[in-house]
Amino acid sequence: MVSARNVNDQNLIETTCKNTPDYNLCTAIIRADPKSAAAELQDLGLIVVAAIKKRTQQVMATIDSLTKTSPKNLLPPLKQCRKYYNAVLVGNIPVAEQTVWGNPKFAETAMADTKNEAEWCEEQFQGVAPSPLTADNKYVADAAAVARGIIRNLL
Repeated sequence: MVSARNVNDQNLIETTCKNTPDYNLCTAIIRADPKSAAAELQDLGLIVVAAIKKRTQQVMATIDSLTKTSPKNLLPPLKQCRKYYNAVLVGNIPVAEQTVWGNPKFAETAMADTKNEAEWCEEQFQGVAPSPLTADNKYVADAAAVARGIIRNLL
């Protein structure tokens, strides 16, 4: 039996994700979190921020591993990417987590910067070698755009 609350929650997810640049990614991230069933709009944004945080932590581990095994020509772009993703992890994510409920403009700006950081990482490999982080960079950039879209509904 579907309760009125569940229908309303699903409508919130649907409506919210339609206002983002990637409906499918938005719904996939949000529905993967069991807390989304009873989430408010701010919580939906935080679910996406949490997914970005998790992927960013994975990217940092991947970069650390690649730094030990990659050819020397990949070391400068990997080092720069580590700086970009560190800024996401220690700067942007905490700002978004702490301000989505209070001052969502700061959270929106943090997600815009997160998207930029992922795109800048990808650019580091141009003319050097194929990027080993393309899928991760795309996911983080796209998820940050989704989070930003959700947060804009709070402004």
